[in-house]
Amino acid sequence: MLTESQARKIQKLPGVVSVKENTMVRMHTTRSWDFLGLSMGVDIKQEQQPNELLAAANHGDGMIIGVIDSGVWPESQSFADDGYGPPPSKWKGTCQTGANFSAHDCNRKLIGARWYAGADIDRRFLQGDFLSARDSHGHGTHTASTAGGNVVHNTSFFGLAAGTARGGAPRARIAVYKACWGTCSIASVLKGIDHAIHDGVDVLSLSLGSTDEMAALGTLGAVARGVPVIMAAGNDGPTEQTVQNSSPWLLTVAATTVDRSFLTVITLGDNRQFVAQSMYVADKGGDEFSQLLYYFNDRCDPDYINSTDIHGKVVFCYTPGPGSVSPPPKYADIAATVRRNGGKGFIFSQNNLDSLDLYAIKGPALPCVPLDFKTSYQSHWHPKNKDINNPNKIASFSSRGPSPIYPGVLKPDIAAPGVYILAAAAQSGAYKSLGVSYVFDSGTSMACPHISGIVALLKSVHPDWSPAALKSALMTTAHTMDSNGVPIEANGNRAKIADPFDYGAGSVNPTKAADPGLIYDISASDYLEFFNCLQGFGPNNNCTPPDLNLPSIAIPGLKTSVMVVRTVTNVGQPNAVYKAFLEPPPGVKMAVEPAVLVFSNARRVQSFKVTFRATRRIQGSYTFGSLAWHDGGAHLVRIPIAVRVVIEELYSDAS
Repeated sequence: MLTESQARKIQKLPGVVSVKENTMVRMHTTRSWDFLGLSMGVDIKQEQQPNELLAAANHGDGMIIGVIDSGVWPESQSFADDGYGPPPSKWKGTCQTGANFSAHDCNRKLIGARWYAGADIDRRFLQGDFLSARDSHGHGTHTASTAGGNVVHNTSFFGLAAGTARGGAPRARIAVYKACWGTCSIASVLKGIDHAIHDGVDVLSLSLGSTDEMAALGTLGAVARGVPVIMAAGNDGPTEQTVQNSSPWLLTVAATTVDRSFLTVITLGDNRQFVAQSMYVADKGGDEFSQLLYYFNDRCDPDYINSTDIHGKVVFCYTPGPGSVSPPPKYADIAATVRRNGGKGFIFSQNNLDSLDLYAIKGPALPCVPLDFKTSYQSHWHPKNKDINNPNKIASFSSRGPSPIYPGVLKPDIAAPGVYILAAAAQSGAYKSLGVSYVFDSGTSMACPHISGIVALLKSVHPDWSPAALKSALMTTAHTMDSNGVPIEANGNRAKIADPFDYGAGSVNPTKAADPGLIYDISASDYLEFFNCLQGFGPNNNCTPPDLNLPSIAIPGLKTSVMVVRTVTNVGQPNAVYKAFLEPPPGVKMAVEPAVLVFSNARRVQSFKVTFRATRRIQGSYTFGSLAWHDGGAHLVRIPIAVRVVIEELYSDAS
């Protein structure tokens, strides 16, 4: 980074780029929890009050979150047990020892650890790893601390986001099950699920991707025993039909951005300034910036870039539009090429900067600045004099619906922060080399434990709610508008208004979920009947996912008309009247009967019918709508709807 005097000096040289000191907007460590409204109530200057849900749940005290992942780094302050009493009496687990992991590595916070390295694991994946629950990859440590890590003050990533780190349920206990060694064996995951159920966990968090039906059956076993299972939607977006973990009993989580940016100003030789984001944290080498080396479209490739040209220069890659380069550039590879050959910086600009490849470029090794087109044309922008309101968007990498396995089950279910999430780092490998205790990471793997922590809070407040009820509460209260009051966008090759295949019911709203008004409940036997039918184990093969009492409706093949039945349970004030508000998908006529639901002490559960009729004869794409029940007060119980009108069951659209 450059000082102001260095910037002025370099600006006098034509074609030379100057990168100023990073500036952060709304600078909070683990900003995601405050962004979701779960304030700890410790920000005196902003006069924040403790969040109702956190206070009612006593910050998750008494809850046990099971994390099936790559293990844990037990020495992290996120897992220290200062101020904790004995584990809850329901805990029946153990602390399995192994390489560099003794019984003393578990404590009253990290109450259990198991690991699985049986014959189902390719022995090559075990090389260089700890044959124990100790985490060498960092993934499990990060996700566990995001879900239930302690409140830890004075944390940052090289000074970025300096402040306090915490998990969603910071007083919850954590049990880890190491089933992943660079990759995850389904057999090991199933063992972890079985042990977690036996051990007495309240919530299961799996930041893993799977389309394996055996894994689905294992998670069904947990849900049948009252343990909600939260899983990641996958990182294969923005392509359609890439969503994973699409079984109806799972809470499948998409990823959003948050309202935090790490801003860097780029100053050109003619004094024009452009704002971008960068996680470059060193302050040396400013005077060494020199000539700009420009590459366009497919020339932004490590195989094309001339290593001798790079030395001593700033490389600028420009790919102006979606599809201009196929496959798209791997910017982490280009950054490595620039660094290896003596380049002094790397700036890259393209239509979509929202990818895991870009988020991986961070730290002090090389000044790397992604330049967003929409922002880059704001010349003479001064971050010290202005603030930016960065509304959340669906991350480009977040996998999209519809589900190719269960098209009648709308997936994903919910969206949560999954971009630039700061959480505990395992002190091994690259993290040890960087010398950081907390690190940023991005992915639906980071979004998943946000929901896991929130579910732990909700279950603490509502211990009698089933996994389906908890899922319903989250989905029916979700946001579909951003902080500016406009529809949430979905990043991709081109940004668009998000739809249910991007974010399910919307962006999670934890406080509202504690008081949803109505819930759509499902029994374990209903889930099992659905699973058996799909596998051909039942008495018939007439599997109708729309008949499951899900807090969403998906109809993948509407030819003439379809009727769907739903049942709601009043969990609010006993005497309540709810009226239906319909937003039919384009090309579809909707009707609800009855259109008014009257509840009392004697009538807590009521059913209704929703009829869908195609209004046009066309082989179309999915269109989207919603059904909401409103009591005239605080409760608006909304479910998303996706319908595809068809003439015939074809593999391609045809009018």
